[in-house]
Order: sequence, then C-alpha cells, then structure tokens
Amino acid sequence: MTTPPVNRLASETSPYLRQHMHNPVDWYPWGEEAFAAARTRDVPILLSVGYSTCHWCHVMAHESFENAETAAVMNANFVNIKLDREERPDIDGLYMSAVQAMTGSGGWPMTVFLTHDLRPFYAGTYFPPRDMQGMPSFERVLASVGSAWQTQRDKLESNAEALTAHIREASQPQAAPDNRPPDLLEEAVKSMTRLYDARNGGFGSAPKFPSPTTLGFLLTQPEGRDMALNTLRAMLRGGIYDQLGGGFHRYSVDGQWRVPHFEKMLYDNAQLVSVLLSGYVQSSDPDLLRGAVQTLEYLEREMLNQQETSADRATNGGFYSAQDADTGGIEGLTFVWTPQEFREVLGEEAGEMMQVFGVSDEGNFTDPHHPEFGRRSVLFLPHGLPPHLAQRAELARQRLLAARQQRPQPGTDDKILTSWNGLMLSALATAARITRNPHWLALARQNRDFVWTNLRQSGGALLHTYKDGQAKISGLLEDQALYGLGLVALYRAGGDLNDLQWARQLWETVRRDYWDEDAGVFYTTASTNETLLTRRSEFFDAAVLSSHAAAAQLAVWIARSFADDEAQRIARKAVQTYGRELLAAPAGLGGLLTAAAHLLAPETEIAVVGSPQDRQPFEEVLSAFDLPFTVLASSDTGAGLPVLEGRGTTDGSAVAYVCRGRVCDLPARDATVFGVQVAALVRTPEDSGQ
Repeated sequence: MTTPPVNRLASETSPYLRQHMHNPVDWYPWGEEAFAAARTRDVPILLSVGYSTCHWCHVMAHESFENAETAAVMNANFVNIKLDREERPDIDGLYMSAVQAMTGSGGWPMTVFLTHDLRPFYAGTYFPPRDMQGMPSFERVLASVGSAWQTQRDKLESNAEALTAHIREASQPQAAPDNRPPDLLEEAVKSMTRLYDARNGGFGSAPKFPSPTTLGFLLTQPEGRDMALNTLRAMLRGGIYDQLGGGFHRYSVDGQWRVPHFEKMLYDNAQLVSVLLSGYVQSSDPDLLRGAVQTLEYLEREMLNQQETSADRATNGGFYSAQDADTGGIEGLTFVWTPQEFREVLGEEAGEMMQVFGVSDEGNFTDPHHPEFGRRSVLFLPHGLPPHLAQRAELARQRLLAARQQRPQPGTDDKILTSWNGLMLSALATAARITRNPHWLALARQNRDFVWTNLRQSGGALLHTYKDGQAKISGLLEDQALYGLGLVALYRAGGDLNDLQWARQLWETVRRDYWDEDAGVFYTTASTNETLLTRRSEFFDAAVLSSHAAAAQLAVWIARSFADDEAQRIARKAVQTYGRELLAAPAGLGGLLTAAAHLLAPETEIAVVGSPQDRQPFEEVLSAFDLPFTVLASSDTGAGLPVLEGRGTTDGSAVAYVCRGRVCDLPARDATVFGVQVAALVRTPEDSGQ
C-alpha cells in the first residue's frame, strides 16, 4: 500500500499538526516562511486553529481538509497555516478576539483570514461542506474571500484595520476604581449565589463546565463553601466524572452533569484534584477524597510520560495534555455501555450494578453523527453510592474497568505543556500534604526534575512545550506563573527550600518580562517574545486559571514568604486594575478573587523546624487543615525564610511555631499542643478560611 505524501507539518512535533500532515492542503506551520510566501504570491493567509482532541476540528478536517477539490481551492488562492492552539495560546487568544467581534461567539476550529501583515479581515469557526442551518459552506467562504481579495481589497483592508483596532482596544484594561470596596468578596459570593443551581449544583444551565477556579475561591469563603461542596458532590455522581477510571470529562451537555463531552484535559483534572482535596479537608467527606485519589490514579496510569528504560529517566515525569472525545471516529465509544455488555462482565451481579450505575435499555446517549451505533448509557450514580453497596460496587468497578481497558482507546495528545504541568504539580503536592502518601510527593518531585532538566533555559525562564525529546516555543506568562505556583505547593508539602527559591526565581522572570507598571497588568507574552499585533493581558478564567491571576497569586505567595514588599505592591495593583470587572462579572474571575482574598487575609505563618523524621508528627497535624493562605515553612536548621530565622532547638528536636503577622505563639514541642494552636489560628478545620 502506497504511503500518502506528506506536507510541511510532518516535521512538527505537535500531535494536532501531525494529524494533518497527509492532507492534500499545502499547510505551513506558523512562521516567517508562510508569511513570506503570502507576500510573494500576493494572496491572503488562511489561518486554521484547533487542537488534537477537538471533535469539530476532526469533523471539519474530514469534510474539507481531506477533500482534494477543497484543498485545490485553498492551495490556489491562499497560504494556509495550521496552528495548535495549545502550543500557541497567545496567537489563538489574539485572533479569537476577532472571531468574537465578528460573530458574537467563539470556538474551535477557528478559521481566520489575514492580510500579509497578519491583520484579520474575516473570521469564523466551523464551516460545513454545504450550506446548512444558516451557515455558509466552506467552499462558498473560500470563493467569496478569494474574489474579494482580487476585486475589493480596499474593503478588506478597511475590515482589517477596524478589527485590529478593536483587538488592540480590547487588550487594554479600563481605568480601575480608586478603591476596592471593602465588601468585594462578599458581593462576589452573592453574585455567584444568584447563578447557582441549588438543585443540581454548578452555575447556570446546560452546558455546564466544572469551573474549578470559581469553586476554589468559594471554598475560601464561609458563605460560598456549601455551593462549592454541593457542586463537587453532584459532579462526582454524574457522568462528567468517569465512574470506572476516574478523572473528569470536559463538560456536561445537560444540566444534571450526566452526559459529558468526552474529551479529558490535564488542566481540568489537575485543578479539580486540588479543589476536591480542599473540599475534603473542610468537610471530611470521603467521597471527595475518593474522587481526588481516583483522578490522580487515572492521570498516573494514562497521562504520565514514564519510560521503562533507565536511559530515558531524564525524560520521565511530564504529564500529557489531553485525551480525545472520539474513539475510531465515534464519540464516547470507549466509555458507554449496554445492559448486555454489563451482563457479559458482571454476570448475576449485573442487574444490581445496572441500577447503581444508571444503565438501561433506553440509554442516555447517542452519537448524533453515528446513529447506527445506537443508544447507550453513560455511567452515573442516580442514587449516589449506598453504603451497603459500596464494597460490591468497588469490585464491580474494577472488573468493568479491566474489561473497558480491552476496548479501543481514545487517542492521547502526548505533548507536555509547562503551564498545565504546573497545575499538575500543585495537585500532586497538595495530595502529598493532605494524604501524607509519599508516592504523590515522589511523583511531584519527578515532575519538578523533568521540567528543570528539559524545559528550563539558561537564563531561568521556562519553555512552553516538550515532545519527542524536543523542548521549544518561548515560554508564556502562564508557564512561569503556573509552574511557580506548583513549586510553592511543593515546598508546602515537602519542605525543600530549593523549590521555593526556584518559585522566587520564576517570580523575578514574571516581574521583569511580563509586568507593565504603567498599565498595571501582566501580559501573556514577554517583552522579548515574538511581536504580534498587540500584547494582551488575560484576567478572565476560561478553563484554566488566567495567567494574570496566576501571576498575582504567585506575587502574594512570594511577598508573604520572603517579606517582599514590592511583590505585595504589584499583587495589589494587579488586582486593583481589574476592580471594575471583579464587581461586574465575578463568576469568571475566581482566580483573581482568590488573589484578592489572599491579600485581604491576615498574614499567618507556621514554621516547623527539625529533621524530616522529627517533623512528621507536626506535619500530620497540618494535613487536617486546609490553610489556603498560610505560609507553611519547614527547615532542618531554622534558616532561609524570615519566619524561620532564629527558630529551632539546641538539642536537635523538632519545634513548631504558629504566627500571626510574625508574632508567634509559644514554641510547640508536642504535636497535640501544636494542633490546639493551629485550630485556634483557623478556628476549626471546617472553617479554615485563612
């Protein structure tokens, strides 16, 4: 069988780009070669943006980019660039502004037509192969744009100028109010309460997204805690949570969390692990701990880059980006069940377990593109998990998972992104601190070593992506800030001061290369990065904690840990810049609200000094407390941080200090006494808002 010819994308490492290397489209990767070709040929640029686990990206690729006739039109009239949005979120975010300005909404695949100087003049998302439901066909769009380029270029240039002006204006923050209202956090919680679905958990109606940054913020606020806990419990009962393998799918298409869009993203799962663990400590609900641990087990089993040979150990420890929604072109194929399939695996127990997991003849899901596949059931827990069935359900889960592992599996995007690995580092470190399981700490440190070895540049800044032994793409703000936050969490869990010092180095990179004092924002790209149409600040949390909020949070941690007044000042200004938005639309700003809550919280520190073995009883006490805004400092010798200076004992035994504003209680040499002091600091484990 003859191997199809390949295009320029064959030399790329991105799995998404490589999915298109056999297209008849003459694709270019983003870069000067493509821009020069457009100028030389005097044709516009067609920029197509997507990602490897995007269902509609696959649909449009099959319908249009694999079609020889459509490809011929594209090749004749355009220079075609294919972009992985996960590799270049800076470019994706920039041109998504154009799509939203033109259409009122956004999404992927994203299709943008550009002038030679990269200004957008027409944009959309998915275009079908034929006119349908009010959407023009892709061929009609190509013909119209190609014709307008030849006969109405002045009009296109005018469109480009207007869109570019809109993008640049939208990227600049509005003047902030002079003073942050004292009740900002309370008002934010009230606003979220109005959106809260008290019956099903979550916010708003279908489709429902996990919104981990919103849930994380609410867990720091006494009046918001129940909303977050109830939402987490509802999600864990639903089909958005993989009842067999652990981990969360991207979102729920219904309001009850039952039927998901099946792709699994590292960023969702990492952020939700941290939120679940916080919720567990505050509520003592074992279901939240079970969900967190099962999700970590899934991530280790299916998303960890773990080579077996000793020669590859330096490349072990990174986590992959995502898993596809489709298997063999059918959405959810791996995850859905029929009653007969349950009977084949479970035998006589099938009837009882079908009731537990919501399996029925009618089913609750069908792939609309493949109705011949029939109705099947996404597993969920319609009645929760009754205690008397818990043990049998767990044994059934293991048997069903083993059977499911024999099915065809969804594809995995095995590129490793620094920013998302920062979220994963936070999750592993938080799990290590809360569960006291050394395995999670070992995985966290392995991830740290992987990033240090493979993604850190000589000047200290981090690159953005790694695959097949190649690290590339200048790091973005999200890489430095999110990995810095992961290192803070790792220090809180493991007590290695080198981790916190590395976080401080990343903060210095953030301050030097991304902070704009005049604008009061952290930009997504460094001042030394490739020049795009404009520099943007991302303060709104989409699926991931926004880079501006992450940088502000990192600034507060550095300020509190090192008594760094300048970092504290920058953090306050970064929050203040978006004061209007915090008041107007807090539901999308959980990350920035968390930074604000940290700034408003009393300065509290806990220091434990002694050998790692002697510190263990004190660290066991700390594992029962959430302590989201408290500096946790550990040391063998009593040095390295302001709160540690001069601490310790002459006989080498462990001693602990509980401090408020650097004024400390009497030293505790007994874990029980220490527990009383910590409880007094936070009032009770269930009310650990400080």
